[in-house]
Amino acid sequence: MSDSVIIIPTFNEKENVENMIRKLMSFEKDFHILFVDDSSPDGTGDIIQTLQLEFNGRIHLETRTGKLGLGTAYIHGFKWAIEKKYDYIFEMDCDFSHDPDDLIRLYNACAFEGADVSIGSRYCTGGKVKNWPLKRVLMSYFASVYVRSILFIGIKDTTAGFKCYKRNVLEKINLDANIFKGYAFQICMKYAALKHNFKITEVPITFVDRLYGISKMNSGIFKEAFFGVWKMRGMKL
Repeated sequence: MSDSVIIIPTFNEKENVENMIRKLMSFEKDFHILFVDDSSPDGTGDIIQTLQLEFNGRIHLETRTGKLGLGTAYIHGFKWAIEKKYDYIFEMDCDFSHDPDDLIRLYNACAFEGADVSIGSRYCTGGKVKNWPLKRVLMSYFASVYVRSILFIGIKDTTAGFKCYKRNVLEKINLDANIFKGYAFQICMKYAALKHNFKITEVPITFVDRLYGISKMNSGIFKEAFFGVWKMRGMKL
């Protein structure tokens, strides 16, 4: 059995999901994938089920009823991965904004370089953002500045969603306390790991805006993050 599983939440990703699977299955390292699909009406789940037959035992699918949000998808995936005893548990988007080739560097940071959590970071030294409008880059960057000033954490890319955790980090964190759905979820997971004195390392990546499909982000997700950081300070994580 592989020591690593990549959790990928999906909703209407038919343009990307097969290419993503074939890319991840092409690596010399034996990664497993867990898709948490919110009953995508475009047939994303059907594509995954077909490819499960081709890559026997390496691709897993958990189908949920309705669009329940990114945060709950990851919590579902974390609990599944902990139960299956994977040592390294990844978060990753399906739209290729996260370059699959960076997975090995995230893995190495945790497996060989002493990190408990590694983050694919846009804003640490060497990190970049490609194909985003300047307004969105500035909004994302200053959101991280805002989060750092409220939570007193030293992470440059506080909203990053491309990560590797050692299993014991997720076993220690009170996952059910993280009630957030979007960027706030990602912030809360990092804050919780730091509160438990785990070591977080930022690995520079180039983040590329999606080419296919539609972004799931909206103003409600930004609002949740803006006010959510204040709530996190009093949560039992």
